[in-house]
Amino acid sequence: MFKILAINPGSTSTKIAVFENKKLIMSENLNHSVDELKKYNKIVDQLEFRYNSIMGWLNENNFKSFDSIVGRGGLLKPIASGTYTVDDNMISDLRVGVQGEHASNLGGLIAKKIADIFQIDAYIVDPVAVDEIEDIARISGMPEIPRKSLLHALNVKAVAHRLAKDLGNSLEEMNLIVAHLGGGISIVPLQKGKMVDVNNANEMGPFSPERTGGLPVGDLAKMAFSGNYDLATLKKKITREGGLVGYLNTNDARDVEKLIEQGNKKAKLVYDAMAYQIAKEIGAMATVLNGHVDNIVLTGGMAYSQYLTDKIGSYVGFIAEIVKYPGEDEMIALAEGTLRVLNKEEEAKTY
Repeated sequence: MFKILAINPGSTSTKIAVFENKKLIMSENLNHSVDELKKYNKIVDQLEFRYNSIMGWLNENNFKSFDSIVGRGGLLKPIASGTYTVDDNMISDLRVGVQGEHASNLGGLIAKKIADIFQIDAYIVDPVAVDEIEDIARISGMPEIPRKSLLHALNVKAVAHRLAKDLGNSLEEMNLIVAHLGGGISIVPLQKGKMVDVNNANEMGPFSPERTGGLPVGDLAKMAFSGNYDLATLKKKITREGGLVGYLNTNDARDVEKLIEQGNKKAKLVYDAMAYQIAKEIGAMATVLNGHVDNIVLTGGMAYSQYLTDKIGSYVGFIAEIVKYPGEDEMIALAEGTLRVLNKEEEAKTY
């Protein structure tokens, strides 16, 4: 039985959870007020503050020992998916923010600091910097703008591993399409376990509760030069005010389904269009796998919706059997990635 501490820093909170193998023992969401955080010029400057908050919680709840500490990975250099040992090279890049500042950069730093106390290893699992897409998938049609890998890597790989284990298969022997359906949507073809392509979850693919997805580029260019928008306003419109928010003024799919139940035809059209676009992207990713798809996996918060998943299934059910793993539990995903190393099911990677 392995005892694991998982740490997931967010912009104004730090989630922590203690597991014995996959069993959750205790968890807490340590909230940090704006006044507490505004004194720090950079996110990395919050390290001691967040570390002390976690250590206080551990002491209050009498946690004296762990077998491993795992943190949410941050904006590192592009790397393959997997569980990585936090080493000096990673610490250096997390501290300087080699690809930018992000609260998740603190995950590996805090994990290492606590792990050193217990003289054990610290890990990160499938950070936001994961990039496994093939070179052919990077070509956009405009040399100045290559396609990028931006996806919900932690949850995508976690549910892929769960499905393989549930079926008694090796992930490296399977071809899957995983659709993460949340505030942003990632549609990912996994070829023998490798995430070989993905829509950029912020800018491409289907529209989502908050994001526009891919747009007619000519009309978008006209908007950009209309004089009505600056860059920040237009980016906000694309990533936070698009999709369901733009059409229906809500980012909650449950609210949309209530409107549909009440006979709202616009709500039904927009919601059905989102399912249609998700299904089209799944179909496109099936071509990446040459049609050899073992399963389609629907995950994320919207995968709880029977209406939405049935609608998607009506389009893509002919491609492969659909399996649902609703929700996104980042903490158990971190623990599972660490367990695979502790159980010697896979080796920890070096950054």
